[in-house]
Amino acid sequence: MKLWMTLISGVLFGFGLAYSTMIHPETVLSFLTLHDLGLLLVLCTAVAVNLVVFQLVPRLRQKPIFGEVFEKRPFTVNRQVTLGAVLFGIGWGLCGVCPAPALTGLGTGNWNMIVVLISIFLGAGLHGVWVQKFSKE
Repeated sequence: MKLWMTLISGVLFGFGLAYSTMIHPETVLSFLTLHDLGLLLVLCTAVAVNLVVFQLVPRLRQKPIFGEVFEKRPFTVNRQVTLGAVLFGIGWGLCGVCPAPALTGLGTGNWNMIVVLISIFLGAGLHGVWVQKFSKE
């Protein structure tokens, strides 16, 4: 049942990204340059859903509907997290695409997203090499 709920959640998320036009870099870049604030509604909705799911529901229920226990979501702000967020934001601002809309866009036939996804995987791979190299010292 958990697998089905995960699949349904992913499909619903993908439809939401497509419906909100976040799969089009032009829409995102127009939002980031403050020319079209339509994605502000999407952002506020995402924050509200996140607050309900991760903050409110665990306080109202003893255990999840499709699981044994609520998992702790550790959150720390440090130099690495801040640098990663800044790099992610710069990349998002330059190309107007982040990983989920890139995958969704590819699923809708926008083949230009292959370049974005290859870049994302290369960046993640370089990060892995970087961490392995400097964690040994």
